[in-house]
Amino acid sequence: MVTGAAAVASASASATALVADEQGALPLPWLAAPLAEALASQRGHALLVHGSPGVGALPYALTLAQAWLCEDQDAARPAAGPCGRCASCRMVRTHLHPDLLVLMPETLRRAFEWPLADDKPDSDDAKRKPSKQIRITEVRGLIDWSTKTSARGRGKVAVVHPADALNVQSANALLKTLEEPPVGTRLLLTTADPAQLLPTVRSRCQLQVLDAPQAPVATAWLASQGLAEAEVLLAACSGRPLDALVLAQAGVEARIWAALPRAVANGQAAAMAGWPVPRVLDTLHKLCHDAMALAAGGAGRYFPAGTVPRAGRLPALAAWSRELDRVARHDDHPWNEGLLLEALVQQGAAALLAGPGAVTTRAPAAATRLDTLKP
Repeated sequence: MVTGAAAVASASASATALVADEQGALPLPWLAAPLAEALASQRGHALLVHGSPGVGALPYALTLAQAWLCEDQDAARPAAGPCGRCASCRMVRTHLHPDLLVLMPETLRRAFEWPLADDKPDSDDAKRKPSKQIRITEVRGLIDWSTKTSARGRGKVAVVHPADALNVQSANALLKTLEEPPVGTRLLLTTADPAQLLPTVRSRCQLQVLDAPQAPVATAWLASQGLAEAEVLLAACSGRPLDALVLAQAGVEARIWAALPRAVANGQAAAMAGWPVPRVLDTLHKLCHDAMALAAGGAGRYFPAGTVPRAGRLPALAAWSRELDRVARHDDHPWNEGLLLEALVQQGAAALLAGPGAVTTRAPAAATRLDTLKP
């Protein structure tokens, strides 16, 4: 399933706090168990956290780093989280801890307001598009930082999020430090898919899987954030609560999500007017998936039962899925977004109502060739 790219992924994590607060409360309640496990058992110098941004991979990595650097840890409770009150915990919250380096692509550093020391203000580099990769010069800066003495005597922690953003050159530059970092230095890497990393990177790290929370826990948390019918948006986001929160904050309420299948079947592109292309593609992929599951005699996953038309036939739906895949490979292209949305929805209408005897309030027009929509 298409996740929609970096903008949507980064928004999912920025929808909540990133580290423990002044009372030591964790940013997300379901992080308590994996945090206690890591603090009690993780003794290596390199940890690879496998978890979706929509589950809280970045808050988890930063809170674990905060706990490692905490200056009020109780030796009798090795699995205790960060206290939140000590000077170290406060500096982590203000992004100013000298023994914590957070290495992210420039796009995410701006989104989270967690810059590197040599980042230029936006006004100094306004015309340059921020990088979505972690570049080799930034990795070299991490290596140089790791060789310096800890400022507060609790060791040093470098967080690389996501490690998938390392290009080949920067990943290779990090290998020696991953294998044998300076004494007292730990590295925390996150990834949504370990298979996307170089085998040489994976082999130098211990792996911890950060699972999505159980549905009751996630829906209760979403309800505490003010979401009505949280279970609908949670299913829409594959059980990833931070993604569900972002969807709601973008104005996509549960009733709007449930009405989308019929709107697409009726060719009503206006139902997604103004949506960014990655979110449109993600939504249509999910609708196509559920329609194909129903056509094969199964059950849908992303939309409430009874909302997806059952008239679709697998060949037409498969052709629509292939076209969505093709467009998704170029979702950063400067498309004419209005015409692209109209074309994709018209194709979806034709595919969803391809079966004999289908009834719709509007006959879907012939789908526009997407090749003609590039400006």
